[in-house]
Amino acid sequence: MLAFRVSCTDQLDIISMAETTMMPEEIELEMAKIQRLREVLVRRESELRFMMDDIQLCKDIMDLKQELQNLVAIPEKEKTKLQKQREDELIQKIHKLVQKRDFLVDDAEVERLREQEEDKEMADFLRIKLKPLDKVTKSPASSRAEKKAEPPPSKPTVAKTGLALIKDCCGATQCNIM
Repeated sequence: MLAFRVSCTDQLDIISMAETTMMPEEIELEMAKIQRLREVLVRRESELRFMMDDIQLCKDIMDLKQELQNLVAIPEKEKTKLQKQREDELIQKIHKLVQKRDFLVDDAEVERLREQEEDKEMADFLRIKLKPLDKVTKSPASSRAEKKAEPPPSKPTVAKTGLALIKDCCGATQCNIM
């Protein structure tokens, strides 16, 4: 069970929870970092979903292409009416899947640009939040012995975005399988 204690020390409110002593500004900053981490994880989940969709589309396209190649290998004179119809159907299905994949890649690009804007806004927000915290933590009234040194806040990053992986896998708008 956590115990809460509030005390006033040299005009600064310090909130104690278990063995950790944090000022309200530090709590706000920590909450902002956690929120940012949550956003990064949600983004990563979204990127993985894009990648799974892309992989499935590429697999479906490849399967249809293989079937189409088998039909194209048959001399035109020997093809039945049903085989010719199936050829046309396969071409239409492949075309629809390629369009769907192009839309997926475009959607991933829009998402990437939106995330860039969000990153910029979050960086500005954290910069504004860190300046007042620096003043408070550097004031002579605060005791450095009570606080543990923390590394500067860092923005969690993902090594490669889903879009970059899609581009690596299949090119920007055309699957290399095609």
